[in-house]
Amino acid sequence: MILIEEHTGFAQQHSGCVATIGKFDGVHLGHQAILRQVRDKAEQLGLPSLVILMEPHPEEFFAASSQLCPARLNNLEEKLAALESMQVEYVYLLRFDLALSQLSAEDYIKSILVDGLGIAAFIVGSDFRFGNQRKGDFTMLKESGAHFGFDVIETASCEVGGQRVSSTYIRAQLEAGNFPLVEQLLGRPYAMTGEVVEGRKLGRDLGFPTCNVNLHRQRIPLHGVYVCEVKLGTELIPAAVNIGYRPTITSIGNALLEAHLLDFDGDLYGQRLEVVFRKKIREEEKFDELETLIRQIAIDVQQTREYFSN
Repeated sequence: MILIEEHTGFAQQHSGCVATIGKFDGVHLGHQAILRQVRDKAEQLGLPSLVILMEPHPEEFFAASSQLCPARLNNLEEKLAALESMQVEYVYLLRFDLALSQLSAEDYIKSILVDGLGIAAFIVGSDFRFGNQRKGDFTMLKESGAHFGFDVIETASCEVGGQRVSSTYIRAQLEAGNFPLVEQLLGRPYAMTGEVVEGRKLGRDLGFPTCNVNLHRQRIPLHGVYVCEVKLGTELIPAAVNIGYRPTITSIGNALLEAHLLDFDGDLYGQRLEVVFRKKIREEEKFDELETLIRQIAIDVQQTREYFSN
């Protein structure tokens, strides 16, 4: 998969493409159905497949606070890895900024889709809106396609158990701790990746050393204590994980993922870890005394051991 950050000249170099556009948060079963449509149409036309990936999410750009935008299921790196696994040939990283938000729908079509990417087919949902004040819609795309000579194809729908698969629905199931259903909706277990960074070593002082993982998200979709597995190379290591704001220690700062790897002793600083979520143990709590917190962590660790022993 090739990542591009500029559309100028793509049409001349590749004689066009078959494209879709979106945030692709989660790259879930619904997204995967769209990507297969793009891939199949591209193969039929003998053209490359391309995903226009909006970054940051428009909701993040316009939000006055990070707490006012939807929590991300994936950071950008995770999203790109998932797209590559779907055999997408090109990803155009479309930077959402003030200039793009003010671009008219007509200029959006002409400058990006036609002159820039030279799309032969554009596969989007019938509810897709674009351009300044979201004035562009599916009907405008169809009319522009007839004028400029590209097909506009509606995306396939995807349901599980009678429910349309969407990022919003997956966020709700994560919040409810329904990881088996989330795995079904994603086609893989839910996981977060990030780099291990140096912390205050409070876990070690409390008797439960942890590695702190930087998640690179404005908002996180999970809060609490979880049974997890940490991917270290090809090895899966059981772990008790706290993700949140550590209210007993401090009430300010960014969210943090702290993983206590069971029966592990090693230096992980600077390494990238994938943390796979299996079960929710409890909500994050504020304890009046550190001794109470230590006792609760011991219970969390024991529940993690019991999960894997069963």
